[in-house]
Amino acid sequence: MIDILFLTVGFVVLIKGADFLVEGAAGLAKRFRVSELAIGLTIVSFGTSAPELFVSILAGIEGKTDIALGNILGSNIANILLILGLSAVVFPLSVSKGTVWKEIPFGLLAALALGFMANDRLIDGEQASRLGRIDGLVLLSFFVIFLYYSVGIALQVEDAEEHAPSGTISPIKASVLLFVGIAGLALGGHLIVGAAEKIALKFGMSESFVGLTIVALGTSLPELATSIAAAYKRKLEIAVGNVVGSNIFNIFFILGISAVVRPLPFSEASNVDIALVIAASVLLFITMFTGKKRVLERWEGALFIVGYAAYTAYLISKL
Repeated sequence: MIDILFLTVGFVVLIKGADFLVEGAAGLAKRFRVSELAIGLTIVSFGTSAPELFVSILAGIEGKTDIALGNILGSNIANILLILGLSAVVFPLSVSKGTVWKEIPFGLLAALALGFMANDRLIDGEQASRLGRIDGLVLLSFFVIFLYYSVGIALQVEDAEEHAPSGTISPIKASVLLFVGIAGLALGGHLIVGAAEKIALKFGMSESFVGLTIVALGTSLPELATSIAAAYKRKLEIAVGNVVGSNIFNIFFILGISAVVRPLPFSEASNVDIALVIAASVLLFITMFTGKKRVLERWEGALFIVGYAAYTAYLISKL
């Protein structure tokens, strides 16, 4: 019971830390006259993925690599099948041509690159598979390309400033919020990793299962809140862009950083989860051409949710 309490407190601290980080960073950025448009598409995007970042890095440092990798793969699966599914049920999601032909394929490329890099034993005949530091640097190089693309998009998207934090705060307050946010992310991530390990041991679950389900869902709460709120307010491009961008960020940046900090051993059992990330990305691309063109309709969203329920049932069946 105490472990579940620590896990819950960890999620609360983690998510509030992300909020403070975004508000503080945006406040400082405005003081340096960075446009709200750029803030909305960079700092806010980073803020929704900060929980995954801190949990995965801390899990890697502490040697709990199954939680680190499971957190990312589980979050990416939940982002597409659960979060986009729920958002589409709230209101059908229209998607821009650029997202269909650039961002979604880029997300698919991220999953494919991860699959190739992690399978040293299958591809090169090595004794063991892992994401090494060189793999991490390659992933980070891809992230730089994606960041360059995002900045270019920031110069074209209309009304994106509506999705950036509003108001101007003093540099001192912004700095305090930034510091408290980072501290909250570090503390929340530490509580989550520790509690997840104890829950896995106590209930006979694998760390991979806990990472793919409980931890992944918890760290995906910011994306869930952002996308559903965007769908409810009819800001439909933000709902989809937030999820697709987060998935790209998770693999290229978070796994890249994690692997550079400490190489991540890879279990071939995780290929099933990578395959599902790839399948979900392909399914999202296909739905852009079924029914109404470039629209994720309610029935398609319901299909995504059913797919996520089936995946969760599969994970439970392996216990």
